[in-house]
Amino acid sequence: MTTPNRPPAGIPMELPDDLTPFYSNVVRISHTPTDFVLDFVQVLPAQLRNLIRSRIVMSPVGAKLFLRAFAENLARYEASFGEIQIPQGDPGLAGDLFRRIHPNEPPPQGE
Repeated sequence: MTTPNRPPAGIPMELPDDLTPFYSNVVRISHTPTDFVLDFVQVLPAQLRNLIRSRIVMSPVGAKLFLRAFAENLARYEASFGEIQIPQGDPGLAGDLFRRIHPNEPPPQGE
């Protein structure tokens, strides 16, 4: 039985000098039969247009391998720094600000 070709561990990578880091607090994930598409956005309060700043397209196999690697890294992070808490219940002011993604949506009562 042959094993599939795998890229060598520790693939050399170079960070371009002109690469600007980008913070994203929203990702939209969609797919076709042959690709997964991850659109990364930074949503800020009172911002009317939320532009996609980065789009990553992956094969289904690549997406599943990414999911596995990401889950392993989250587990290592939590082992070192403690469990990441996901807020429950009333989202508070930040939740009210970020809940309205569509600019034409009416504001909540009291604004």
